[in-house]
Amino acid sequence: MQLLTEDIWFPNVNQATKDGLLAIGGDLSVKRLLHAYKKGIFPWFEIDEPILWWSPNPRFVLYPEKLKVSKSMKQVLRNCTYTVTVNKAFNEVITECSMIKRTGQSSTWITNNMIEAYLNLNKLGYAKSVEVWRDNKLVAGLYGVDLGNNVFCGESMFTKESNASKAGFITFVQNNNYKLIDCQVYTKHLESLGAEEISRNEFLKHLY
Repeated sequence: MQLLTEDIWFPNVNQATKDGLLAIGGDLSVKRLLHAYKKGIFPWFEIDEPILWWSPNPRFVLYPEKLKVSKSMKQVLRNCTYTVTVNKAFNEVITECSMIKRTGQSSTWITNNMIEAYLNLNKLGYAKSVEVWRDNKLVAGLYGVDLGNNVFCGESMFTKESNASKAGFITFVQNNNYKLIDCQVYTKHLESLGAEEISRNEFLKHLY
């Protein structure tokens, strides 16, 4: 595990700890974030922690052709009154994601400086939000990073209604031509939609 300097660099991802922690420190500048994502590295830390950089092995991903949509979810998508948009309310989506209480976390990892950093990425076209609306009210959403290499690096999602975030995620995946959705680490929710674990080396092949 390395301590980063002001220089924009990262150690080889194979130097990460067993749980995927690779480096500490640095900043959340656009240049460093883009450099990190291109190497399969992402920041993840809580308010009272320094910036922590991760490259887990295995990596949790979704191949769009393996997306699972249950019969009940297909019915929801046919009958629901949701409207799904992209990049219409990035600030609102990331702010809602930051307020979710998550099991095992004492505070949010989407800190104010993280929000500012990803807003900067969004303004430059590298970060996207997906919004789910009902009656013109934002009921769910997700955001992530798109480097233009046909890989979408999902960061976080939120929902205020049952199945709303699933509706947004499924619609987004089906309406785009990504070859891979990076889900980073295992969640039961995304496993139910077809996400699976692959080796870090296999994941890195998709970035180049």
